[in-house]
Amino acid sequence: MKKGLLLLVAFFCMTSARSQVLISLIFGDKLNSPFLEFGLDGGLNFSTISNMETSGTELGFNLGFYFDIRSKKNPAWMINTGVIVKSPMGAHGLPVYSLDDANLDNTFAGGKVDREIRYFNVPILIKYQFKNNIYLKTGPQLGLLAKAFDKFHQEYNKEDVVYKNNIRDKIHVIDAGIALGAGYHMNVGNGLNITVQYYYGLVPVMKGDGPNQYNRSLYVTAGIPIGKGKAAQKRAKEEAEMYKVILPEEKK
Repeated sequence: MKKGLLLLVAFFCMTSARSQVLISLIFGDKLNSPFLEFGLDGGLNFSTISNMETSGTELGFNLGFYFDIRSKKNPAWMINTGVIVKSPMGAHGLPVYSLDDANLDNTFAGGKVDREIRYFNVPILIKYQFKNNIYLKTGPQLGLLAKAFDKFHQEYNKEDVVYKNNIRDKIHVIDAGIALGAGYHMNVGNGLNITVQYYYGLVPVMKGDGPNQYNRSLYVTAGIPIGKGKAAQKRAKEEAEMYKVILPEEKK
């Protein structure tokens, strides 16, 4: 199981979202047990960067996988972790700055800039689920930088002209902060988790001596257990077969 889990994590970090879904469907039942729930989650996130002049939040889509590891002594308590593989953060509507190119500066003068920073995010949260299926969770979240760029926008003849400026070397590779969330576990099928979660970054985003700027992001996600029903059927079948073997011996 450990080898399978390591392969799964590597697969998620190196392949596309389509492949992520496929591998989860294949191995989902092997990663579920009475005290472990594995699934896919995804949705929208609304991000900004503190201490920056912006015109609003940056809208993005997130996708990842999660594990709920339940306490055997009290199943209401669990560790909620996983990897948010696609998790763009950033800010919307930054002022235009010089690109050190006269033609580009003239083209985008009076336009706008959207900053997008992509991380592999790993939340490590303590989660508590009440009897009414509402849950709360909080804890640290770590991020590893994947890409970072500024998208310059300008409109000409009702068409949007875009230029991407790579700024990865200006962003800290590691991001870290605190996540706080609440949600509801729906009794539909094998369970659907609807979560609203806020991330408060504590590590400055940009390198250099400028004012400290921090990631802020609100996530609205839906989590779907993968293979949970199949795993439960497999356990029930194994228990039934065990019962058939034990019962004749008891009769003797």
